[in-house]
Amino acid sequence: MIKKKAVVLLSGGLDSTTLLAYAIDKGFDCHTISFSYGQRHEVELACAKNVASLYDVTEHKVIEIDLRAFGGSALTSEMKVPKDRSVLEMDKEIPITYVPARNTIFLSFALAYAEVIKACDIFIGVNAVDYSGYPDCRPEYISAYETMANLATKSGVEGERRLNINTPLLSLKKSEIIQMGLDIGVDYSKTFTCYDPNVAGISCGTCDSCLLRKKGFLELHMKDPIQYQK
Repeated sequence: MIKKKAVVLLSGGLDSTTLLAYAIDKGFDCHTISFSYGQRHEVELACAKNVASLYDVTEHKVIEIDLRAFGGSALTSEMKVPKDRSVLEMDKEIPITYVPARNTIFLSFALAYAEVIKACDIFIGVNAVDYSGYPDCRPEYISAYETMANLATKSGVEGERRLNINTPLLSLKKSEIIQMGLDIGVDYSKTFTCYDPNVAGISCGTCDSCLLRKKGFLELHMKDPIQYQK
């Protein structure tokens, strides 16, 4: 039986690794795509490459984009990454770790890749529950992008294929995402989540991303298998 092709956005983080495992478990022939965009936590690219290799994906691409040319985010500039914030604080406003238009840019590359390899499905690990308030992680954004994608492509306009943006993690808490991954054999010691690692690539343990990850494992009464500075 010929498997359906899918493009999976893979950062090497907890969410995207779970996403890849999920897509493979659902029987998709997965092609992964990662981005070197000038992020301060570029160590995630090595994790993404390792994860893609572990899952023996059909093809793994790393696309280079210089989002430091614009800045505007603590992830693409020298601004300080927020630390030790409560979940309540994270929910108050869109944080400075938001990278302007990042998911729109990433999805555009994934869309082009999908059209070339004749894939009908793109998987992205956006989450609207345990997240830092990013506007491009909301269900209405994904729905609007999917509509646009089917209006903007040759395959969509000519009716060859309808493109689907798959977001299976969208309404799950971090602990539920972890449980989903554990159920299908994800090894979370191979993943990387931190926004502000040290030069050795060890997670800080106190940025929003680390805190949400640790909260997820804590709710499952489990020890996070990765190392933290704190």
